[in-house]
Amino acid sequence: MRLWLAESERRPDPAPARADARKAVLAGTALWLIALVLCLLLRDMLAAAGLAWLTWACAVGVLLGVGALAVVQAIRRRHPRQSAGASR
Repeated sequence: MRLWLAESERRPDPAPARADARKAVLAGTALWLIALVLCLLLRDMLAAAGLAWLTWACAVGVLLGVGALAVVQAIRRRHPRQSAGASR
């Protein structure tokens, strides 16, 4: 195995993988929302254990996910050709 190749011996770089960031953001936001609902249902038990802050952490996760979704949508509107292949 050689650690160094001359530029003429290198293969071309592969094309970047297409991905739909909306699906990833939506999945993460949905998980935070489920965790928030569970924290709200178990609010008294969490408070007794000193873990009431988990509710706020889940709420912040949902808010960040909604913000990230807005950013992803804005990027998709600005560059429609680049993101067109990702939705296929």
